[in-house]
Amino acid sequence: MANRPLDFSTPAGLAWIASRVTIGVLALVLATSVLSSFTVVAPGNTGVVFNIWTGSLRNVGQGIVWRIPWVTQVQSYPTALRTYTMVKNSNEGSVQGDDSMDLPTRKGQHIRQDLSVTYNTTENRASDVFKAFRGADMEDIEKTFIRRTIITVAQNVAGEMSLTEIISSRRADLQNGIQKALEGELEKMGFKLDKINMGASHLPAAIEAQMQQKMAAQQQAQQAEYELQKQETLAKAAVAKAEGEAQSVLVRARAEAEGNRLLQLTLNSNLIQSKAIDKWNGVLPQITGNATPFINMSLRNSDEGKSAKTSAQ
Repeated sequence: MANRPLDFSTPAGLAWIASRVTIGVLALVLATSVLSSFTVVAPGNTGVVFNIWTGSLRNVGQGIVWRIPWVTQVQSYPTALRTYTMVKNSNEGSVQGDDSMDLPTRKGQHIRQDLSVTYNTTENRASDVFKAFRGADMEDIEKTFIRRTIITVAQNVAGEMSLTEIISSRRADLQNGIQKALEGELEKMGFKLDKINMGASHLPAAIEAQMQQKMAAQQQAQQAEYELQKQETLAKAAVAKAEGEAQSVLVRARAEAEGNRLLQLTLNSNLIQSKAIDKWNGVLPQITGNATPFINMSLRNSDEGKSAKTSAQ
């Protein structure tokens, strides 16, 4: 404080102020240099150190990375899995609003498709990513290259299929085709594809109405076929029942006829008369006319005579 001038308007005072400003600037530069001499690469990332003077690149792992201020810079790229989502629901996608993809089909129809892609940066190729995209941040790469590549690949694969195939019979082929083609495109630029997930398919209103009408018609046809099969089954059951009953009647008739035949073989006139006499009460009809009585009286008298002789003896 002793050296502090009393009058700052004098040359000595101005010199004192200038010296203090210089010291402050130097301290600020030194502090900035110290703070800028290291960068923290977050977990799940790989850093790329770029030397501005020589243009050299080198990959570094997560943690603190030392660098020369204003000479080298460090850019981080994710080696942990990262998902880019394109869906209709505005609260779920990477972009706000309806971000589902428009897929053209083989016949010129269009369908909107939800899709998510999970990928990461290949650790030993982080410098290739830096070089290919001139040190751009991962968010910028996603908004440009990743997004455009996903859409282009998906549209190319879907363009070889019909609308019906996309939403039903070849849906798995569509997903596999997109995954295979996208894997190759990302690999070229230093990225590794983990998987893709196909979400909901959104049909245009007119096509959706047609599909619903078609499904309703198919359900009605299936119901009609079911009713026809039901009636045919009932008819067959009725026929089987009638045939069974007829067979039963035929069996009973045959049995009855056979019984009558056997009965005829065992019956004779004497046996019939004998059974009739056993059941007769002994009273002759009061009026007989010219008809021959059912009871043969000669047979009756003969039987009575035999009984009398037996008694006399």
